[in-house]
Amino acid sequence: MTQETSHALSGDLATLSPAMRQYRTAKDAHPDTLLFFRMGDFYELFFEDAVVAARELQLTLTARDKAKSVPMCGVPYHAAETYLQRLLRKGYRVAICEQMEDPKQAKGVVRREVTRVLTPGTALDPALGAEQSNYLASVVVAGSNTSMACGIALLDLSTGEFRATEFSGPSAWAQTADELGRVRPVELLYGAGLLGGVNLTGEAVEEGFAGLDAIRTKTPLEEWVFTADHALPLLRSHFRVASLDGLGLAGHEAAGIAAGALLHYMRATKQGGLEHVDGLRFYERSSCLELDGVSVRNLELVEPLFSGETQQTTLFYTMDACCTPMGKRLLRATLLRPSSDLAEIDARLEAVAQASGDLRRREALRQAMTGVLDLERLLGRLALDSAGPREVTSLAATLQCLPGLLAATREFDASKWRRLADGFDSLEDLYELIATTIAEDPPVSLADGGVIRPGINAELDELRELSRSGRQALAAIEERERQRTGITSLKVRFNNVFGYYIEVTKANAKAVPGDYERKQTLVNAERFTTPELKDYETKILTAQERSGEIERKIFNELRRQLLDAAGRMRETARRVAEIDLLGCFAHLSALRGWTRPVVEAGGQLEFIGARHPVVERRLEESGTGRFVPNSVHLDADAGPSVLLITGPNMGGKSTYLRQAALLVIMAQCGCFVPAERMRLGLVDRIYTRIGASDNVARGRSTFMVEMTETAAILNSATNRSLVLLDEMGRGTATYDGLSLAWATVEHLHNRIGARTLFATHYHELTLLAERLERLKNLRVTVKETTGGIVFLHAVEAGPASKSYGIEVARLAGLPAGVIARAREVLKLHERAESQQVREAAADHVPAMQMTMFTPLSQRIVDRIAEVDVDGLTPREALNLLAELQRELKG
Repeated sequence: MTQETSHALSGDLATLSPAMRQYRTAKDAHPDTLLFFRMGDFYELFFEDAVVAARELQLTLTARDKAKSVPMCGVPYHAAETYLQRLLRKGYRVAICEQMEDPKQAKGVVRREVTRVLTPGTALDPALGAEQSNYLASVVVAGSNTSMACGIALLDLSTGEFRATEFSGPSAWAQTADELGRVRPVELLYGAGLLGGVNLTGEAVEEGFAGLDAIRTKTPLEEWVFTADHALPLLRSHFRVASLDGLGLAGHEAAGIAAGALLHYMRATKQGGLEHVDGLRFYERSSCLELDGVSVRNLELVEPLFSGETQQTTLFYTMDACCTPMGKRLLRATLLRPSSDLAEIDARLEAVAQASGDLRRREALRQAMTGVLDLERLLGRLALDSAGPREVTSLAATLQCLPGLLAATREFDASKWRRLADGFDSLEDLYELIATTIAEDPPVSLADGGVIRPGINAELDELRELSRSGRQALAAIEERERQRTGITSLKVRFNNVFGYYIEVTKANAKAVPGDYERKQTLVNAERFTTPELKDYETKILTAQERSGEIERKIFNELRRQLLDAAGRMRETARRVAEIDLLGCFAHLSALRGWTRPVVEAGGQLEFIGARHPVVERRLEESGTGRFVPNSVHLDADAGPSVLLITGPNMGGKSTYLRQAALLVIMAQCGCFVPAERMRLGLVDRIYTRIGASDNVARGRSTFMVEMTETAAILNSATNRSLVLLDEMGRGTATYDGLSLAWATVEHLHNRIGARTLFATHYHELTLLAERLERLKNLRVTVKETTGGIVFLHAVEAGPASKSYGIEVARLAGLPAGVIARAREVLKLHERAESQQVREAAADHVPAMQMTMFTPLSQRIVDRIAEVDVDGLTPREALNLLAELQRELKG
């Protein structure tokens, strides 16, 4: 803020105009927001707020008081939503200061109040995709070291979804940061300076939050907000319970405090009664197949790996055949949290099997969801008082579809279908309530009138009739006055400024009767009124105003009745989402020839003739070929637990790794998979270390990031995990990288026993198959021709004979001279390495590739190797040594 504007804003209130005193009071109460101050038909911004808004919204910056140079800009109130969303997406917080009374009836300055504070986590963004959630998160830390507990709460205000979790122990903060990185809320609340009353150093706080770069808005709150004495009573009050144990928070105080802090923020930002936030669910990460943020990103489950790519690279895009917005969000959530409950997985697979095998009933089910709109978000808009008449009729249209959907669901008799149908509330009474109250085609705004059906309120019907008859009476007055005055062009008209009037052209001014009262003079006409016209004006305007009051009252009562049933609607929305998800899985399984996996409690991972679901679909859509199926066999209990995969770049190693993970995720979601056959022992967590990236802002190189991710795997994987490691150790010197990769494979094999797919260019690692009984070598195949190599994309047993890196470089377009020289250097090193490999194998250590900078030529090495040491005389040995020395110096 400039010195001048700061002085103007902080000056004596007595020197400010009444309106600016109101602005000053509102701004003092909300200093960290951009204040949209309603003045007539505009929202105005002043001082530094105006400078920021003009810059971000590309508005013209003007001045309210040129003498004091008070910056000012504004937006029309009827178009404010667009501007507000642009600011919110940039991470700003906005306070809306509304006029609380009619300016025409106000005595003195119009009373104004801040009615709501909009933030990225509390605003209903109309551009939000149907499949996306808009999470507001809060985090709290209690204790330290081994007694540390971290609580997280998540709220999607648009749907009412409210859940919380908690982590404890020395790794609690790391797990918390990882969970927030996976969920990626749009706004995060935390205690300023102190997280939950524990004094962490600024460095620790910075490091903790630095890993959450995807969260665009981080909002600090006062420390007392994150105390049990304040937060927990808020929870009990909101849910009207005496104990939080029934919400699953017994023994989870940190999670409860985080949830209570969220409710405090909702109240502080004036988000309404929150009737649709009618439940809190405590969840454990261990209750599902755990996927950390790194794995979610590497596997491209819901977002492409690179920002410039389309959604077509994601598993969500490939599997999204849902018919409803609720189903789409459930699909996204299920991919991020696949089940680890064997009974639930089997129930879903049985339901999918029944529906996928019956085209008629499956399509009838999906057709029944055609008219189902976003029930959760319509309810959210209703609860936040942002739903107009047309949103309510959209809600009715959705409710009208529910009996048909219930009937279609009952056509199936698998246990999962029966559970969804039993107790399914089709909400027919709510549909009747809306249909009999709201007009068939209501206006957009309640203020436009005509929202309530005739016959609902006798007084409203009378007032409407009076308005209609009044208009007829005005037409009769116009005709009578034309005849009385002889002025055929005389007109009776209305506008908001002058009300009802008689308009006569200047040419007919002499024929105006003496009982006409002049109201306004125009260039070519005169406007008049009469006592009779005044009476009709009073009756009609009074009737319209009273009609508006009655319609608002009836509409608000309807809203209250619907919100009283918010719990019923949310439960029905949950069931619709599950029905849609199962229908989606069945549709895809039948359409794409997917098969039912066998999921059990063992340590197996076997698929035969499997395809990568995303790559296969992209190949089909582009028409560029067909996917080559591959197979995997892993067994953490009896068979090979580590598959070491070698072969050239572009051969398909990374695709093979990702394919294994995606099929596991699909199977544990309860979906069929693209394979001839699949057998899976439940996986507790998937770990991935794929690709190279750095984080320069945090001082972490590519290799440091790689080692950090690898450390997380080795420190927390179990024998029921699935580990995918691709090209580990390539970010450092050959000796270091190969040694680390060698030791990592041994640790995974000997200590952890996790099912592991390890892709590498270090051919020396293939020697481990002779030492580790549960390690098996695989290779991606290529075909060598006179013109180069052809990638076959098939995986078979055995180590690769060579890496073909130079051939891949040739395909990439490196100059021919570089390729030729590289082949020469490669031959020298291969000959030098052969002896070293033999010696290293005898000592059970990895053989090290010779570096390009060795001073020994291959010819000297070969001469030494060929010498018969026992047959040399001392003189001959000295002569040979002198000769080699001269050659080295040369």
